[in-house]
Amino acid sequence: MRLTGKTAIVTGAGSGFGAGIAQKFVAEGARVLVADINGDAANDVARQIGASPWVVDVSDNTSVRRMAGKLPNPDIIVNNAGITHLPAPMETISDEDFDRVFQVNMKSVFLMARHFVPKMKDRGSGVILNIASTAGVSPRPNLNWYNASKGWMITATKAMAVELAPHGIRVNALNPVAGETPLLKSFMGEDTPEIRAKFLSTIPLGRFSTPEDMGNAAAFLCSDEASMITGVAMEIDGGRCV
Repeated sequence: MRLTGKTAIVTGAGSGFGAGIAQKFVAEGARVLVADINGDAANDVARQIGASPWVVDVSDNTSVRRMAGKLPNPDIIVNNAGITHLPAPMETISDEDFDRVFQVNMKSVFLMARHFVPKMKDRGSGVILNIASTAGVSPRPNLNWYNASKGWMITATKAMAVELAPHGIRVNALNPVAGETPLLKSFMGEDTPEIRAKFLSTIPLGRFSTPEDMGNAAAFLCSDEASMITGVAMEIDGGRCV
């Protein structure tokens, strides 16, 4: 029960890694807001794990501000919501796909900071966990703008950590390799046994990241056990980036 008495917002928690993190947080004693743009998914996960659902578009200032009215001063924020574009040469990605990656993967972190960091500063404590990716460390071809967005998130994590440390706020990131989530097919372009085998061959431990892997790592970094850890981008990747 490492998070007993803590409140947490997990964005993109209606599925995949976010759902796994939310489930682990509840198991560790936290009161969790399952935030997702998909209301049905948020409701389903919240009901299953004993949390509260919330519909939010993390790329929209008004929507994030509304969520801040629901839970204005959380102890923990997990910026997990993210999307990708389909694999394609960088110069062929549409304006719409690029803008959406920018809005969801990057601007959302800015908006969450805008609406929640002031309260954390007033309290003198808080934890922010950004879900980045191994794509930000070791990019894969044809996912260029997704790779770039996750590299941005790693740098943003370190910049936030340095600036917010004097206020008692820790900021870290997790870098998962691809996992069994709704985004997996988008990363691979096509989900076939042959493509899966090729993808897995790049991971020394020979498997994808799971929501449970992410939940375990997130619970540690967001707990008081990690009180001396800030500015870290921890790889949950089975050795892919070694």
